[in-house]
Amino acid sequence: RTVTSEEMARARLPLAYRDKCAGLLIPLNRCRYEEFYMPWKCEDERHSYEKCQYEEFMRRVKKMEELRAAKGG
Repeated sequence: RTVTSEEMARARLPLAYRDKCAGLLIPLNRCRYEEFYMPWKCEDERHSYEKCQYEEFMRRVKKMEELRAAKGG
């Protein structure tokens, strides 16, 4: 789900983390806080967020490759 900038500000997300995956980061941070940051808790939320970040990275790589191919090198 897409999160508005107001929701991100309310969740006090740093600017560097306000991207397409912020909708997954907000519940992950809430879970981490409620579970006292125990590493074996919130694994499903963490996996979803990390998968989103990876897919976003791969999308940017593909876009860069397309731009390089269009430019001719």
